[in-house]
Amino acid sequence: SIARVWRNGCIIRSSFLNDIASAYEANPELEHLLLAPYFIQEIQEAQADWGRIVIRAIEAECPVPAFSSALSYFFSLKTRRLPANMVQAQRDFFGAHTFERIDQPRGVFFHENWTGHGGDTSSSTYNI
Repeated sequence: SIARVWRNGCIIRSSFLNDIASAYEANPELEHLLLAPYFIQEIQEAQADWGRIVIRAIEAECPVPAFSSALSYFFSLKTRRLPANMVQAQRDFFGAHTFERIDQPRGVFFHENWTGHGGDTSSSTYNI
């Protein structure tokens, strides 16, 4: 509905909004726009050039935060394992918050005694 309203607005006018509206009309339960067939195809065709734009901008020391952040977000959607998994280890080290291992089923949590003299998974008993 929002895309239909905006496509004829005075500030945002874009035929691209028609594609967004069409995607949700075809599947009202669509969880993510990048799961719509049209957008899957568009992203697949544009991905290499998108990456080259970001690379060239970095080489030219030209900030392109919207392009680079969007590309990083796209990579996070299609990547099974992310560097952000390291955050679990950091949280466990500093606060005994536990972590999941990739060789175990999801929902099975572990705590590591990182320093050799820590406590259990209660952060009040964990000593560094």
